Parts: sequence; structure tokens; C-alpha cells
Amino acid sequence: MRPYQLFSDSACDIPEQLLKEHQINLIPFYVSFDQETYYKEHIDISKEMFYDTLMSGKVYAKTSLPSVQDYISMFKPALKEGKDILCLCLTQKFSGSYQSALSAKQILEDQYPESTISVIDSIQATGGQGLLMLQIAAMKEAGLSLEEATEEANKLKNTARIMFTVNTLDYLSKGRRIGKVISLAKDMLDLKPLIQLKDGELIPYAIVRGRKKSLDKVFDMVVEYFKENNENPDDYDFCIANATTMDDAIYLRDKLETYLERKLNYPVFQIGVTIGTYTGPGAIGICFIKRYNKHMFKMV
Repeated sequence: MRPYQLFSDSACDIPEQLLKEHQINLIPFYVSFDQETYYKEHIDISKEMFYDTLMSGKVYAKTSLPSVQDYISMFKPALKEGKDILCLCLTQKFSGSYQSALSAKQILEDQYPESTISVIDSIQATGGQGLLMLQIAAMKEAGLSLEEATEEANKLKNTARIMFTVNTLDYLSKGRRIGKVISLAKDMLDLKPLIQLKDGELIPYAIVRGRKKSLDKVFDMVVEYFKENNENPDDYDFCIANATTMDDAIYLRDKLETYLERKLNYPVFQIGVTIGTYTGPGAIGICFIKRYNKHMFKMV
């Protein structure tokens, strides 16, 4: 079995310590505040700098996807070392990052015909994408081949969900990502929308008045999901995805850990510039995915 290297575009928002622990390489998105100067996420601009800029005035950012050349430049060193590649991308419904990676795959597989590059559309974003990437890392560490890990990831990704709320619909509206969510009465005072990300679609769930109620309802959405689908939360991994309100993230984490009767495996994921551009400061949610179980799969 050939060795393979893990990659993801930066929309996965995996905390730095987990990237290092599992040897996951990021291909960064770009962000601009004036549509002239673009900064690479994690390299030219930190998440803190990004949110500070958004909150310093009525500023709206614009993102740009990794180019085909960005993917080629990141993939080539691994291919030269004789490794194959597995790359996870932000849902196609939000970005062309997946298509950039596919184009790079076609070019590089011509140059390195003995190599295999697997590119997966996560159909997710931020913590949902990140949790899928971590399941893939667990598969790799358990000895699954590139082909087996790709097959199982494409099954698991359908179990991923994000239940979240935003402080305002302004950023979703400005970024033209509002879709069906526009029905959530965006002009009403202090009204907080509850939204689900499922299969790459933003699905309106409910509206409540006030931040505290919105946090409680995000938690309720998770509990309702498992009851309605007759699923066991013990079979799932969870994380909190949070933009700028760590106290709220801790509040949600504590409620979730009480419900699960266990500690979460992961630290809070900070929502990065790729998704934060469209959800804005104050966005927060609970992400979950069915956990990879090595006993379910044949070892290589």
C-alpha cells in the first residue's frame, strides 16, 4: 500500500494542534476587505485580525478560492516523495475550491502517472468539514488505504450536520449565501435565525428573540435530531464552532457534554475567514458526524 498525505482547504477550521497531531496540510482561501488586496488565511491574516477588522467598522469581506496553481504547489512535494494524496474540500455549493483541486489532480496525475490523488467534496463547511477530515485521519492512522478511506469518507460525510445561529443575516445577505434563509424575517429587532447545514444547503429551522434563547435552541436542535432520526449520539463525534464569543461556546459545550455524559474530544473550532465572511461575528454552532469505527472496516 502506498503512503498518502492528507490535505484540506482552510474552510475546515481545524485547530492548529490537531492539524499538527494528524499531519494535515491546509490549502488557504483568500480574503479581501477592499477587493484589491487579498490575504491568505492563516498565513497573511489570523482569525483574530479578520474579526477585529470586521468589527472595527461597517466592513464586509470577500473571499477568493485557492487557485489550481495553489493546489499544484501544495501537492507536488508529497508526490515527489512518492506519496499519494487525499484532499477534502468545502462543499461545491459554497465554493469552486473542489473544482480547483480536481483540475490540479488532472494535471498532476499526467505528470506523476504512478500517483493517485483523491479529491472529496465534503458537502460541509467549518467544523462539519473539520470533523470529517479528522475521521479520515483516524482511518489513515488505522491503516486504511487511500481507496478505502475515500470510500468510507464519502459514506460518513452524509451523516454530518451543523446546527447554528448568527447574530445578523447581514453577512449572509451581502455574501449572497442567504438562499432559503431569507425567509427568516431578517428585519425584525433582535431576532436570531436558527439554521442547519445539511448536504451543502443552508436550511432555515426557526427564529427566536435574544441571544440566550438562540443558544438554547441550537442545543435543542441537536437533541431533536437524534430523537427524530433514532440515532445514538454515542456513535458520533461533536465539536463547537465559534466565531468571537468564547463564553457562549463554553456555555454550549457544557450543555452538550452534560447531554452526552462525556467530554468532547476536541477543543472549540474557531470559524475562520472562509465561512466567517458569510456568517459574521457572533456565529456559533454545534457540529457532529458519525464516528469512524475501526472495528467496522477491514484492516490492511
